[in-house]
Amino acid sequence: MKKRSRLVIVLLVILMCGFFLYPTLKWYGGVPQSTKELATGSNVQIKEYSRGQASRDLRALKELVAKDSLTILPDEYGYLKEQAKANYKAMKKPVPKTWTVAALFGGFYNEQDLFDSCEQYYRTELLGLKALSAKALQLGLDLRGGMSILLEADVKAFEAKKGSSATAAQVTAAVKQDIEILEKRIDQFGVSEPVIRLQGTDQILIEVPGAADPERVNSFLRGKGSLEFKMVDTALTTQLDAYYKANPSEVYTDSGALKQPDFLPAGKLAAGYYVSDSYGIDELDRFVVIEEEVGLDGSHLESATTSTDGITGRPVVNFQLDSVGGDVFYKLTSTHVNETLAVVMDGKVKAMATITQGIRNSVQISGFNAAEANDLAIVLRTAALPIELTVSSQQAVGATLGEDAVAAGLKAIALGLLLVVLLMFGYYHVSGLVANLALLFNVVIMLSVLSAFNFTLTLTSVAGLILTLGMAVDTNVIIFERIKEERRLGKSDIASVRAGFDKAFWTVMDANITTIIAALVLSQLGSSSVKGFANTLAIGIVSSVFTALFVSHLIFDAAVTDREGKKLHISWRKN
Repeated sequence: MKKRSRLVIVLLVILMCGFFLYPTLKWYGGVPQSTKELATGSNVQIKEYSRGQASRDLRALKELVAKDSLTILPDEYGYLKEQAKANYKAMKKPVPKTWTVAALFGGFYNEQDLFDSCEQYYRTELLGLKALSAKALQLGLDLRGGMSILLEADVKAFEAKKGSSATAAQVTAAVKQDIEILEKRIDQFGVSEPVIRLQGTDQILIEVPGAADPERVNSFLRGKGSLEFKMVDTALTTQLDAYYKANPSEVYTDSGALKQPDFLPAGKLAAGYYVSDSYGIDELDRFVVIEEEVGLDGSHLESATTSTDGITGRPVVNFQLDSVGGDVFYKLTSTHVNETLAVVMDGKVKAMATITQGIRNSVQISGFNAAEANDLAIVLRTAALPIELTVSSQQAVGATLGEDAVAAGLKAIALGLLLVVLLMFGYYHVSGLVANLALLFNVVIMLSVLSAFNFTLTLTSVAGLILTLGMAVDTNVIIFERIKEERRLGKSDIASVRAGFDKAFWTVMDANITTIIAALVLSQLGSSSVKGFANTLAIGIVSSVFTALFVSHLIFDAAVTDREGKKLHISWRKN
């Protein structure tokens, strides 16, 4: 390959590394620790914080305008200018040249509008940082701690569903099936490298690395076996809505549960219809009356995907039922044409659709945005658990290695890299610096790939990274020794470099191919921790071959092209 082509490829790789590493560098290097704690909190915490900060800013602005309305707007409230400008233009009023607190208030329709803009600013900032943290390279439980959740099987509900008592073996078998579904569910929600294992006969222990964010747990525990399809009673829904509005004290019981009015006949239930707000939190939108009898249980779902309606362009969710579920659903929909069907998860109505005809196996529902449709499809795909689970305990855990052990490990890595750098320079002179540069670039590539694929960096992953760095130096040693042999034969620097890389190519490839085969086998057959080591090792092998055969080769070519007659510094010995 020509030098120019290699240069273009190297530059493209550098750009890609920068793109993939940016979230990690910004998150760990550009976000204060206090802000990280806020951004990695639950969405409920973010909502409370945003509203609190918006209230604080609004009170401060009202105090300023009360003291002196012509006071120049402080810089800390400058984030409101853009929205105020947009509002001035919408109201067809001239935009102020000097921003006073009075001019700012004039740019909003009312106090609530100003409050909403303040809240939106804090919400957007924190939710943006929360999304950034998800893209950054994550550390495992052993390095940074995380969340530990203990789930317990609801044996009574399982026996009620079966209609008979269950043996310990049957419960354990059902719990193992739950583990398989949870693994798929967690994978689809993007939670990295979790540890899920059976504890005892009827419990599941889940360890999720990362910040203690309850939303991450709730997202993959959502729809824990209680996904149901039920019919909606439209007439009673209208009556219920009027009753609750006229009697607000009769909406909830003392414990906060939804109160069932006396006028509802047997077999009818009042339920809440929930939609996701701007924080992604389920908010009660209105009340509906649904049948107590389950029309179809979610266990009959086989698959669920999202698409776009060809006519309206709105997101829709398509799901397939098994043969038994198809028969049940066809009977249900055929007898309730032009009536409303509700999708009920954990007692909450999450979607409703009007039945236009009898439907058997292929079902399509709509009425939500793209994010909600995708979330609902994921829940539908993994909703039905053979045995329902309850959260027995949920707690944040610290790093198992401890801060001192992690610090000692980082020092060891830094010292090892320094010794390798000094050794390569001490043995191969200036060419050793080329190998060191390729080695550092190798680290950058590995970290960027790990970040791009959202891998979790554990202690075993670090071990794979260190082993790969040693192998990367070995590749450069093979190439350098071959170049030295060619020079001993009396060849020029250009010819020696060309022959050295060409003849070392298959030696390097043979050694790395055999290692990558072993890494791939480990990644497929190993446990979670072994997979982390294998994945890092495989990535490192590919990047080390690239840096040796492309980066080092490019630097050598650039160094010797116009230096004929001068010696290439590949050893401290005189040639």
